[in-house]
Amino acid sequence: MNKLHTMRSEVVNKRREKFRALHQSECFVIPNPWDVGSARYLQQLGFAALATTSAGFAFSQGLPDSEVALSRTESLAYIAEIAASVELPVSADFAGGYGVEPEEVAESVRLCVATGVAGLSIEDATGDRSAPLYELPLAVERIRAARRAIDEAGGGVLLTARAECFHVGHPDALRESIRRLQAYAAAGADVLFAPGLQYAEEIKNLVGEVWPKPVNVLVVRDIGLNVSQLAALGVRRISVGGALALAAWGGFLRAARVLRAEGSFAGFGGAASYAELNELFEAELRERQSRKT
Repeated sequence: MNKLHTMRSEVVNKRREKFRALHQSECFVIPNPWDVGSARYLQQLGFAALATTSAGFAFSQGLPDSEVALSRTESLAYIAEIAASVELPVSADFAGGYGVEPEEVAESVRLCVATGVAGLSIEDATGDRSAPLYELPLAVERIRAARRAIDEAGGGVLLTARAECFHVGHPDALRESIRRLQAYAAAGADVLFAPGLQYAEEIKNLVGEVWPKPVNVLVVRDIGLNVSQLAALGVRRISVGGALALAAWGGFLRAARVLRAEGSFAGFGGAASYAELNELFEAELRERQSRKT
């Protein structure tokens, strides 16, 4: 966890200011890298900010995407590494805050803020199939605790509250998401997020009900809407979760299966260019070394 303190406070503050400003302007895409290489490549492409992906990182470690499998310490180390590896604002996918009670969430949030992130998200799923969402009063207190922890640490970090109603199959997911997100906004959330939204009318409805808080929409597959269309619906931020990591895994799985089953190298046909990646990271290494001298 040595990387938690490698960034100067003025650098961290500027990134946080930039991240907050992004939410006050036009709609933007915040892609989710799963390691340092993917983070630096996304930076080179010109994205304005990045977000971590618990799923992408967990799979890279040979683990399922859950707080039980991926410890708080491991998650914080990954978040710190991504935040330190790029010059962009980074928002942390911080699952449920690695605790049930508000004081446990607050302690986790304090540690996450110390990594230098510009934002973090807290979700309200319990992981218990018999009661998949925290009861609203407790869920609200968890967001309040996260807000207090951020403010006590000096503020600046954007708090995203996630209502997981669609993901857990709530029978009235849209209405319950709106109810919860309105409560989270009142409890101090800066950005609101209901992963699983995919239809234009639902998105427009939710955005209108929680205005003026900015809304993040998660897109992990083709939902028939592009960035411009989502922006027209009032969406302020678009994340892709583990989709880029899964796309990379897709290429790997296809090539590996063909290699094993057929003894064929045909799966290598769509591979990235070694020269392109090597030249990119060589140039980045030279630039980082020049800044140190």
